[in-house]
Amino acid sequence: MTMDATLAGHLQELRRGTVVVASLTVLRTPGYGYSLLETLSRAGFEVEANTLYPLLRRLEAQGLLTSEWNTEEPRPRKFYRTTEQGETLADTLRDEWARIDRAIGDLFKEGAE
Repeated sequence: MTMDATLAGHLQELRRGTVVVASLTVLRTPGYGYSLLETLSRAGFEVEANTLYPLLRRLEAQGLLTSEWNTEEPRPRKFYRTTEQGETLADTLRDEWARIDRAIGDLFKEGAE
C-alpha cells in the first residue's frame, strides 16, 4: 500500500466521526439533506451525498435526529432536526474532541523538549 493510500484511509477514518458531530451541530436548526451538504462543504467538510444520506438515516434510527416532510413547496423535502439526545451527544463529543486535541498538543510539546 502506498503512503498516499495509507494517508487517505486514515483521513477518511478521522473525518467519519467529525461529520457526525458537525451534522448534529448544524441540524440544531432544522435543515434538509442538500442544505446540510452545502453547509458542511462551506465549512471544509468533504462529504458526499452518498455518504451523508445514509448517515442521516442512521442518526435518525438512533434517536439523535427527527425528520418530517415539508410538502408545502413544489418539491417535497425531508427536514431533519437534532433531538435533545442528539444535542447532548454532540456536546459530549465536542468536549471529548477538545480533550483529545489538548492531549495531542501536550504530546507535541513534550516531543519538542
